[in-house]
Amino acid sequence: MSAVRIGTRASALATTQSRLVADRISETLGREVELVEISTEGDRSQAAGTPLAGAASTGVFVSALRDALLDGRVDVAVHSLKDLPTNAADGIALVAVPDREDPRDVVVARDGLTLGELPAGSRVGTGSPRRAAQLHALGLGLDVVGVRGNVDTRIGKVRSGEYDAVVLARAGLARLGRVDEATEVLEPLQMLPAPGQGALAVECRAGDSLGDELAAALDDPHARAAVTAERAVLATLEGGCSAPIGALAEVVEGEDGEELWVRAVALSPDGALSVRMSATGKPADAEGVGTRLADEMLADGAAGLTAATDKRQNA
Repeated sequence: MSAVRIGTRASALATTQSRLVADRISETLGREVELVEISTEGDRSQAAGTPLAGAASTGVFVSALRDALLDGRVDVAVHSLKDLPTNAADGIALVAVPDREDPRDVVVARDGLTLGELPAGSRVGTGSPRRAAQLHALGLGLDVVGVRGNVDTRIGKVRSGEYDAVVLARAGLARLGRVDEATEVLEPLQMLPAPGQGALAVECRAGDSLGDELAAALDDPHARAAVTAERAVLATLEGGCSAPIGALAEVVEGEDGEELWVRAVALSPDGALSVRMSATGKPADAEGVGTRLADEMLADGAAGLTAATDKRQNA
């Protein structure tokens, strides 16, 4: 039987994540596995220092891997799930969401400091409008500045003194064995993560029998329900606003069995205005729970957050 070819981006984090999936495939299915590195538009833009922000950046790390799937160069594609566009891709099936890493964000700051310990005016780097808006909303007087590059590059800007801190996903540091470099873990009350953060997406060609095998071997139903709800929030809000969005869902044990708890926030880019809501429902209705929550947020003013910021800036 031929080896399973897994398409992956070439970065250290991407190959580490793909190797985790490869090891699981080898252990559970007894198949040989080969990693195939694919260059993506996002990687090329990142190397050139071109900004990637907002909805226009969605999918730039994904499309080349999907193309490799569809033309038969690889059998499986592994993505950071937060990079996946919310719309379905023709001929592609999301066959597995493996067990999820801690989805929270972390701070890597000079001198072991937390955000609250950084002096006002400290330079804090992030390439994410979601993180930037929530940093502003904390009201700490930080100078939030853009930053690009891989984990080494971002942390290196703190080590060199160019920045006082950067904000990163804890999951990436954990998978690289570098979580001890974080100086603070940000709780969801401080900063809600990106929808799907900390989760991996395993894709195959639609109708490929390998997909059924991978689903049985790799898919985690709690992780799948959580990210389905989060992505439904994102899809619905993106249809009605362009504000930075955070969302986190968890499956918890309730009085009547398992319940899905979803929290979400949409913010103006400067963090001055926000719509924050939560909802509960059954894991089997994950998409419905997320969609209804986002609809309530839009009705409560999420659609006007970016416009409200523009009006204040032009006043």
